[in-house]
Amino acid sequence: MSSPAVTVIVPGFDVAAYADEALASLRAQTRDDWRAVLVDDGSSDATGAIYAAAAASDHRFEVITHHRQRGLAAARNTGLDAVTTPYVAFLDSDDRYTPAALETMLGTLEESGSDLAIGAYVRLRPQPGGGYASGPVQPWVSAATAPARRGVTLAEHPEASGNIVAWSKVSRADFWQRTGLRFPEGRLYEDQQVAQRMYTLARAFDTVPDVIVEWRERADGTSITQHESTLGVLRDCLDAMAAGLAVLDDAGQHAAADARVRLMLTMDVPRLARIAETHPDAAYRRALGEFTRALTARSSEREDGREASVAATW
Repeated sequence: MSSPAVTVIVPGFDVAAYADEALASLRAQTRDDWRAVLVDDGSSDATGAIYAAAAASDHRFEVITHHRQRGLAAARNTGLDAVTTPYVAFLDSDDRYTPAALETMLGTLEESGSDLAIGAYVRLRPQPGGGYASGPVQPWVSAATAPARRGVTLAEHPEASGNIVAWSKVSRADFWQRTGLRFPEGRLYEDQQVAQRMYTLARAFDTVPDVIVEWRERADGTSITQHESTLGVLRDCLDAMAAGLAVLDDAGQHAAADARVRLMLTMDVPRLARIAETHPDAAYRRALGEFTRALTARSSEREDGREASVAATW
């Protein structure tokens, strides 16, 4: 067999109910020159046994175990330290790759020479009768990934800033080495800041409109995004969005920051506001209110500045 081209980092904590499907989606790839680093983040269920069985039956799987839970960011960083291939990707252990995901993404990067590629994704939602079904590609996902582009920058395609997840990307391993990028540990939504740093540091990136990942909404309600009614989770979410915006601002990527603010105001804030309406803790409403006011003021100031700029040309 040829040497592997890509290392897929698969972190997992207590995901025994889903891990088999994630690993099966790797085995089903139309391109088989991959290796997978399975990072068991101190699981208390059968996750470790599922990972071990995968490694025993297929040499492409390698298991690394954290003896205590350290969090998703730390698990991804552990995987990054074990990369030995030209390319790196991430797959959360409760999600699934589509069959041609790696072939499509690697082919794109091999053709373009870009630092990373970002692909489309869909929600995998539980069904009333059991099982899961994929939904459509949402508009904000399409805005970031369609149509197919090769060798663009964030200045040329600011809407890419709306793709804030680690697992819909494939990148060159030397990009991580060259930039020293790592995930911030001890926080939730850790990939938002990293995604914006990837865009601002990349020499060029590609967009792929094909669906690469099916992102699971767990039927048991244990996904992080299903805990946004918790004040601590809300604060991590708001902090991550603010940190991502700061990355764009510091890099002078104002159009990308504006696009990200518009998306927050049309998608994230309304979703969280529906929770806040009936939330018993006033601190929840205060935190969201402060964040929303800051975003709205920022958006108004930018709009006023654009109108003044236009007026000055007359």
